[in-house]
Amino acid sequence: MPVPPREGRGPMRNRVTPMGDIVAVELRGAWCGNRGVLHEGFDVVRFHRSQLWITCALRFKDWRLAQWEPSHFTLLFFHDEAVSFAAGHRPCALCRRADYNAYRAAWVAGLGVAQPSAKEMDQQLHSERIVRGTHRRRLHPTPWRDIPEGAFVALDDQPALVLDDAVVPWTTEGYGTARSRPRTGSADLITPPASVAALRAGYEPQLDPSATAHR
Repeated sequence: MPVPPREGRGPMRNRVTPMGDIVAVELRGAWCGNRGVLHEGFDVVRFHRSQLWITCALRFKDWRLAQWEPSHFTLLFFHDEAVSFAAGHRPCALCRRADYNAYRAAWVAGLGVAQPSAKEMDQQLHSERIVRGTHRRRLHPTPWRDIPEGAFVALDDQPALVLDDAVVPWTTEGYGTARSRPRTGSADLITPPASVAALRAGYEPQLDPSATAHR
């Protein structure tokens, strides 16, 4: 069934923040994603439908990704891959098979476990990203020295990307001005620890060029 015209103008509510919230902002996305059917009409009415949260390529073969169609998954967008990881998503095994395999191999190396199935990874990520039975975000206090490049932390009540030598605040308008990265103490980690382990083991997420412009 065709989607009826959308009245009014302005951004649609389909962008995802590092905290996992779905917002209506102008910020362009380098990736799209899926948490199931979250919408009714043009309104997002639920936070997720399952434990499967994936990050997908904007284009794959000649497929057309439907948006706002009834009974079709709600198409979401991420500023960059580091944001998608922070939100709690992982690479799609279909349209991003090479990235999925690299992520799973880094998961195994970082956590020191047997190779997991996609379902097992989804279950662990789900337990790490939100408090069970709620939509409340889980944060994980972690020493600064143990946080790898590409992870997000909560800094002054704002998500911030951790780099080797800097911390870069993120807003719904994009990355801000870099600050020096603390070398002592702890931070509240936003990115789920399993994905952080994969980052620490060598998986390199795509970063928007504005995040590293200070280098």
